[in-house]
Amino acid sequence: MSRHLDVDVAVVGGGLVGSSAALALRNMGFGVALLDKGFCGAQASGVNYGGVRRQGRPLEQLPLSQRAHAIWPRLKGLIGIDGEFLRSGHLKLARSEDDMVSLEAYAATVADQGLDLELIGHNGLRERFPWVDGSILGASLCAGDGHANPRLVSAAFASAARRAGAHVLENTAVTGIARNGESFALEAGEGVSLKARFIINSAGAWADRFAADFGEPVPLTRIYPSMIVTEPVAPVMTVNIGMEGGGIYARQVERGNCVVGGERALPLDDPDFSRPRGDGVLAIMNRTAEVFPALRHAQAIRFWSGTEAAMPDRNPVIGFSDTTPGLIHAFGFTGAGFQIAPGVGEVLAELVRDGRTSTPIEAFSISRFSRPTSPADLDRTRYGSGAGPHPEPQPRGAST
Repeated sequence: MSRHLDVDVAVVGGGLVGSSAALALRNMGFGVALLDKGFCGAQASGVNYGGVRRQGRPLEQLPLSQRAHAIWPRLKGLIGIDGEFLRSGHLKLARSEDDMVSLEAYAATVADQGLDLELIGHNGLRERFPWVDGSILGASLCAGDGHANPRLVSAAFASAARRAGAHVLENTAVTGIARNGESFALEAGEGVSLKARFIINSAGAWADRFAADFGEPVPLTRIYPSMIVTEPVAPVMTVNIGMEGGGIYARQVERGNCVVGGERALPLDDPDFSRPRGDGVLAIMNRTAEVFPALRHAQAIRFWSGTEAAMPDRNPVIGFSDTTPGLIHAFGFTGAGFQIAPGVGEVLAELVRDGRTSTPIEAFSISRFSRPTSPADLDRTRYGSGAGPHPEPQPRGAST
């Protein structure tokens, strides 16, 4: 059965970024369609580790991260559940003197960003966190950071957008997008057509295809984080754990299960999917036993992976297209999108409404990778990635 929708904004990709943007846009009064080729929140947004951290992010991401930081405690009022969000603190461990020097340098660099980092030496670490192995030299604590359940949070944003009046179209892959005068024409799923004045490309690991279709190729690659969860055990970890230089991250939920990661999985023949490597799983388990002695006899009960988009500079692409008026990109979070996604959603909604945002995003322009090309068969005009010319939106209720 054919179906046509006429909306202000079509959001391509129902992960946490796209879903939070759809909700923010509906709260501003825009007509929104949220489309996903599978189920909203079922890819990277729903299968990630669940860290809600600002610590360790590049300096240019911190204003956006701080914006999201203010949203997380308000989840229940915003989406109806708290998503098991816990402001536990984030403790980043240093295994060597060089790692500790790196943590000290980072703390000095972000001293004016509101993270309130606390550097902890070896003796202090042993006194306050005795469950961390004594070989760890020191750490940096960001007390305001924490963790949450991505399976709950990602789906809840999409559900909240639907309750707010967004058209949420799951199992509806976008098969074609074309600029058509002052708007876009989309074809999706089986017999679904849409007209939209704005497109948000938040398609995650598949976003580069849409960007390339509009003359903006990007060097996006895919990564496949691999994680395990243990059986419930007695309380051990009081904070969300990271490691300077990588290698392990871990957290314990209220039920007692410990979620641990730090390796990559392998893609299957269909690279949309992956599975954990046996040697990678063993490496995570052995590393966990080494760093957290209390977990040496904990049983691992589940292993999983997901598909995420990565950019070579580890910064996402966020902002207006440089080739196409009305097109906005938001993808490539390189395994660190969970915490900032609700803030990104608000930023995207501001770009639609105002043509600009109060949060600095210049560093995330798609133009940093290459000069765009403009195919002659498309009606496109070059625009800046910030507050350049854009179609003036006229908010309206959800249309049918």
